[in-house]
Amino acid sequence: MTIRRITRATRLTPEEAARHVAVRKQIAEELPELIARHHERMEAKDLLDKVFCELKSEREKMGLSLADVAERTGMDTSALSKLETGQRPNPTFETLARYAHAVGKKLVVGLSDG
Repeated sequence: MTIRRITRATRLTPEEAARHVAVRKQIAEELPELIARHHERMEAKDLLDKVFCELKSEREKMGLSLADVAERTGMDTSALSKLETGQRPNPTFETLARYAHAVGKKLVVGLSDG
């Protein structure tokens, strides 16, 4: 990908230039917080991915196929597969609890100080 500099045919008015400076300043001030929030979300996603891996591992340890878990949960096998592969990024608590119950586990949720 090549980055090209965009140039203007006309100059900015003083008001437009001031507005651009203000927006750049606001972005610079907010960027560290936005990056920190992004990292928090990524940590939460990593935890969720770990839960998926644990559920799949437990299913395999029990010798269950996705079809077996689908029968136990009443969920579609493709939905279960998408959970295990991370293709369904925002499952409900109910979905995770049903899957956990199907493999003899209990889903536990907790809070910690941020």
